[in-house]
Amino acid sequence: MMLDLFVVALYAAGMLGLGWWGMKRARNREDYLVAGRRLGPGMYLGTLSAVVLGGASTVGTVKLGYTYGLSGLWLCASLGLGLIVLSVVLAKPLMTLKLYTVTQVLERRYTPAAKLISSIIMFAYDLMLAVTSTIGIGTVLSVIFGMPAWQAVVIGGTVVVIYSTIGGMWSLTLTDIVQFLVMTIGMVALLLPLTIHSVGGWSALLDKAPEASFSLTAIGWDTIITYFVIYFLGILIGQDIWQRVFTARSSGVARSAGTFAGIYCILYGVIGALVGIAASILLPNLDDANNAFAAIAQLALPDGIRGLIIAAAMAAMMSTSSAGMLASSTLLTQDILPALRGGRETEGVKINRLCTGLIGVVSVIIAINVSDVIGALTVAYNLLVGGMLIPMLGALFWKRATTTGAIASMLAGCIGVIGFMLKDGLLSNSPIYAGLAAAMIAFVAGSLLTRPHPVASSAP
Repeated sequence: MMLDLFVVALYAAGMLGLGWWGMKRARNREDYLVAGRRLGPGMYLGTLSAVVLGGASTVGTVKLGYTYGLSGLWLCASLGLGLIVLSVVLAKPLMTLKLYTVTQVLERRYTPAAKLISSIIMFAYDLMLAVTSTIGIGTVLSVIFGMPAWQAVVIGGTVVVIYSTIGGMWSLTLTDIVQFLVMTIGMVALLLPLTIHSVGGWSALLDKAPEASFSLTAIGWDTIITYFVIYFLGILIGQDIWQRVFTARSSGVARSAGTFAGIYCILYGVIGALVGIAASILLPNLDDANNAFAAIAQLALPDGIRGLIIAAAMAAMMSTSSAGMLASSTLLTQDILPALRGGRETEGVKINRLCTGLIGVVSVIIAINVSDVIGALTVAYNLLVGGMLIPMLGALFWKRATTTGAIASMLAGCIGVIGFMLKDGLLSNSPIYAGLAAAMIAFVAGSLLTRPHPVASSAP
């Protein structure tokens, strides 16, 4: 395992080095938060793909493939389809706004009060997104190297916190490009073919796996629809994704490169599910399906190559973890703190770095105490979609919408989601539907019973 450990350590050192390089380029707030809004198609494709495909998309999709077969691809497919629609339909109007956060759209349509509440909800979503991928990093490292899970989380999370804090979006962009390449080589060119080879080849995979493993609906239509509602719609309004859109140098770059990134995400889901099927044949009695990715890498891959695969998994997880940390920090410095300070904006890169570092530490602490990557991701997206989707759509498409309706919708949606998660469980399908229903009722009733605010004359 020493060779694997050396490869992983070399990769982590490389990420820190790129973070240092990014710090040199982050000279002002525009550079730190949105990379100066000047990324070309290659860098934009890499960074957008890397941020979408995190711990749940890698460890989680292999787990779903292990449990349900090829239909486990639907998690990544929902994310990829959302990315395509975002790129084709929304990227151009978003870029014309020259904003830093999603919630600033709500301020233009409603009032600062609506922005503050939506910022808190979005902050919780992005924090849990960072936690999800930090958990994934710890899961892989602990299984492969036999270290306690909390130590693995601290080691992997610390690397992400450092490079995210010092360089902001430029560090994230530079590291994401390398992470995108490592993910592609590790998952597509190495893990998939070597895992199938361990089974005995493609024909053996088809013969040994149950027939249901290759059904696209074995996971259940209710779960597929719920994934679509949560992840497809969540991509359309997530701060971590919008912040990446703001980095493109033109709407053409955002549209074309973003579409290719969505297609890549769908293919990544297919690959992860196939690896999970192979793992179910080679390791049929795992105690915890969350460990399927790390266990199959440990079994099927030789020394050195295994280290590269671990680095590939860490690449996917680090990119999403860092994106969640920076998105949370951006919401805190651009929306929440100014509101608490009576409208006075925070100035300078130092406060951005301080907030990013603090949020990173908090995300690592939470990750130490949570173990299920799918559960953590579901909590994040349930809060995002249940609390934010209805007032966001209303801001864009319903002129009669009011601030009262928007605030009532956000609160009712979050209460509905949290209530049904406590009642039926984190992974149940009911919370998102209960949240959306409560949000819709509160939004329509609140808007019809009150007058639009004078500043909310039109959508952005």
